[in-house]
Amino acid sequence: MNRSLKVVFMGTPEFAATILRRIVASPHQVLAVVTVPDKPAGRGQKIAQSEVKTEAGKLGIPVLQPVKLKDPAFISELNQLGADVFVVVAFRMMPKEVWSMPPHGTFNLHASLLPHYRGAAPINWAIINGDKVSGNTTFFINEEIDTGKIIFQEELTIGNTELVGELHDRLMISGAELVVKTLDAIADGTAKPVEQPHTLEGQPLKQAPKIFKETCKISWSDPCDKVMHHIHGLSPYPAAWTTLQNNITLETTPVKIFKVSIVNQTTNQLPGIISSDGKTFIHVTTGKGTIAIEELQLAGKKHLSTPEFLRGFKDIEKFRFS
Repeated sequence: MNRSLKVVFMGTPEFAATILRRIVASPHQVLAVVTVPDKPAGRGQKIAQSEVKTEAGKLGIPVLQPVKLKDPAFISELNQLGADVFVVVAFRMMPKEVWSMPPHGTFNLHASLLPHYRGAAPINWAIINGDKVSGNTTFFINEEIDTGKIIFQEELTIGNTELVGELHDRLMISGAELVVKTLDAIADGTAKPVEQPHTLEGQPLKQAPKIFKETCKISWSDPCDKVMHHIHGLSPYPAAWTTLQNNITLETTPVKIFKVSIVNQTTNQLPGIISSDGKTFIHVTTGKGTIAIEELQLAGKKHLSTPEFLRGFKDIEKFRFS
């Protein structure tokens, strides 16, 4: 590498904090971090700071927390830093006044193989859709979200029963290396960004919209493999949910389900029917096939394995999922 770059890093969650830590360990110099303002969080509504701010504090890096990214005072402060490049990971939409500022541009790390899965939740949707491959992309930011020129991409194979939390962590580690690789290439002048295609092999592009509560509701009438991918694509957060209904009183209780496995793919019964030995397993019928629930959580209770859950919940076969 010919020289190190002066970097301003922009991000919010743990995913971004890990990338920040890796850049600091590289030859490149992080001048400052930009992250969201502190805000109330949790039941006690205590003021909380982002994971990126916490990490920057540990590393002794100055932190900027603008309420508005177009604020003239913030723009002026950024200009005065004299950064070569801005790096963005899991942050807000960037105005042109910001991303066009540094001489080497602003690049983003996105946890998908663009142009597939532009949007807010690429890791979730890759698993929900049953994809076999995911990955990371670095690209230069432009006027439209997630559409800029691609610098580098790296693929990761998705395990058949992998949870989104597990894939998130693997993408986080590999993404950190990809960001440093991108910085090195920009510093050396060897980065050769290419335009994103509008389609891939004539197929429509897969999208990654924001996850809402209704997105997380389990549809037991779907085939078992689709039910499994839906649950795993939301585990551990925000978590797929359903209702446990008493067959006699018809009372219902919300339940989050975190992990399942396929028992068979051919059973053809009414969906949501429960069978169990009352001790070690809970099987549930789907639109086609049966799954075994391995981890779940009743509303207001702890996240438990199925054997732990059954020790405190009797007569599970008197219920069904709806």
